[in-house]
Amino acid sequence: MAGADGAMHDSEAHAMHDSEAHAMHDSEAHAMHEKFTTLTPELYAYLVEHNPRPDPVLRDLARETAALGEVSIMQVSVEQGAFLTLLGRIMGARRAVEVGTFTGYSAICMARGLTNDGRLLCCDVNEEWTAIARRYLARAGLADRVDLRLAPALETLRMLPRAEEFDLSFIDADKVNYRAYYEELLARTRPNGIILFDNVLWSGDVINPEDRSESTEAIRALNDFLRRDDRVDVVMLPISDGLTIARKR
Repeated sequence: MAGADGAMHDSEAHAMHDSEAHAMHDSEAHAMHEKFTTLTPELYAYLVEHNPRPDPVLRDLARETAALGEVSIMQVSVEQGAFLTLLGRIMGARRAVEVGTFTGYSAICMARGLTNDGRLLCCDVNEEWTAIARRYLARAGLADRVDLRLAPALETLRMLPRAEEFDLSFIDADKVNYRAYYEELLARTRPNGIILFDNVLWSGDVINPEDRSESTEAIRALNDFLRRDDRVDVVMLPISDGLTIARKR
């Protein structure tokens, strides 16, 4: 309200300024939240077409994996595989870890992104699926650069020296143990090293209040924890089913 002389009191001007600032902040936040593109099947096909095309090894592996049925959904997407390769090359990654190898698509992509003397440690427990991975790793000429260990991943990781030697890690296994895998890997990751988490959007169920399953709750808890963890810098990206990138400080 203006004073008797028609001038606005300082407190009123300050309140109006704050109100305008909050309104602008809310408007900007709303605008930022709206800054995304929904992927239709046609637009996704366009995206895939404009990414590096899988070579015959990856195409044949994808077909064989698809023949496994519903479990084939565990294979990373084409663009995610390309991202894994590119990220490794950008980093000049030499030592890498994959937790959850399945039939090997992501392992091939990661191994191809490492330096010429690079090594990839793969952790999995399924002999049937990893037998497929071994065949395609050999066909890709990568068998001598990949150490695929069949055992619970936590056992494998805890047996490793607690030295900060890994450049890049990719966690894509049972969701309940994501946090435990993270802690073991973070202790063994060099400063500026990267840890990736797959499925952090969990097909949208992270915001479904009716889904209280153990895996969904574990993903929610991890997502909430990572954004507060001052040991890392974190960004969550809508790549495939959601991909979080954590950089060790």
